[in-house]
Amino acid sequence: MKYLLGLLTAILFSFPAAANEMAPDVLVKTVTNEVLETVRQDKDIRNGNSKKVLDLVETKILPHFNFYRMTQLALGREGRQATPEQMKVLVDEFRTLLVRTYSKALTEYRDQEIVFKPFKMAPTDTDVRVRTEVKQSGGKPVQLDYYLEKGNSGWKVYDIEVAGASLVTNYRSTFAQEIQKGGVDGLIRSLQEKNKTGEAVAAKTK
Repeated sequence: MKYLLGLLTAILFSFPAAANEMAPDVLVKTVTNEVLETVRQDKDIRNGNSKKVLDLVETKILPHFNFYRMTQLALGREGRQATPEQMKVLVDEFRTLLVRTYSKALTEYRDQEIVFKPFKMAPTDTDVRVRTEVKQSGGKPVQLDYYLEKGNSGWKVYDIEVAGASLVTNYRSTFAQEIQKGGVDGLIRSLQEKNKTGEAVAAKTK
């Protein structure tokens, strides 16, 4: 499941600037196809160059994901304890954690087929789900749902589900435990330590 979460998360992290003008289903389909085609043709990525994937994700991630909303969902009710300053740090650290945790998935892509399910929305909808399915050789298809909301800057992803499991709320119990032990600052320290470890691993792959 971590692989599938990572694969599709990394794909959507690469939204082009023009994505703001697309309908949410067209956005998901277009970007998925474009990024997977790049992966198929890039030998460095297919040979496990995680640094190259990380660079790709980092340069295109921020304008197209609502990390503030993602962090709020991951924190749940515990997020009420965070000051605006703490929340800013949490958003930055959570973003870094997600990028470093899941960018490696693109190096593991092996031509799985992505099927895009029928999509319907009303003209007034501002919060939608785009459904896809990953078909793997020798395994059952896995349902992947993308949750997007429309703001002033267009559609942005705020959650991804794999077989009903939410990417962001998957962290909720762990975050709650960290806050109960050491407060919001304790959670921040925990995330910073994880991200420093990720930086060390990435440095070894250069």
